[in-house]
Amino acid sequence: MFFLNQLQKGVLLLLISLLSNPLLAASAEEIDIKVDAALDRFKEEVDGAERFLGRANGVLVFPEVIKAGFGIGGEYGEGALRIGGSSVDYYNTASASIGFQLGAQMKTIILVFLNADALEDFRNSSNWEAGVDGSVAVVEFGAGKDLTTTSFDEPIVGFVINNKGLMYNLTLEGTKITKINK
Repeated sequence: MFFLNQLQKGVLLLLISLLSNPLLAASAEEIDIKVDAALDRFKEEVDGAERFLGRANGVLVFPEVIKAGFGIGGEYGEGALRIGGSSVDYYNTASASIGFQLGAQMKTIILVFLNADALEDFRNSSNWEAGVDGSVAVVEFGAGKDLTTTSFDEPIVGFVINNKGLMYNLTLEGTKITKINK
């Protein structure tokens, strides 16, 4: 049986209230501005990114995913699905975790749909979960590599960026993505 101390219960309640509060939700315009900035940064930091994104059937960008926890943690962010360079739908992403964790961080998640069927399956789902409803290959990128010389067999490729640049050895398994009305 898992018991929570008072501080952990307080943090959990705070996370739940913050993550579920529609008053904190960004407008479509605010999300689009942040998505533009995230894509610009991605193109600046990763060689060949612009050409790679141009080949995509769709690009889902969560520019600010905030993760916080104290024993029990959660993360939340809002983003936009771009097709042909325009936002067509808005989504939120959320996940929870239990284990040793303390603190908070912010990251950007970019999911690139390289396959039209994978994009259609994603858009037709009501509550999509990475690793269950679709497999996402999280790209581990080393120095000197660029996207113009890399080929992907996976239908969905994910990139995670923090304030230090492209992140490595991460998983998006269990991350739930839900369409929101804007």
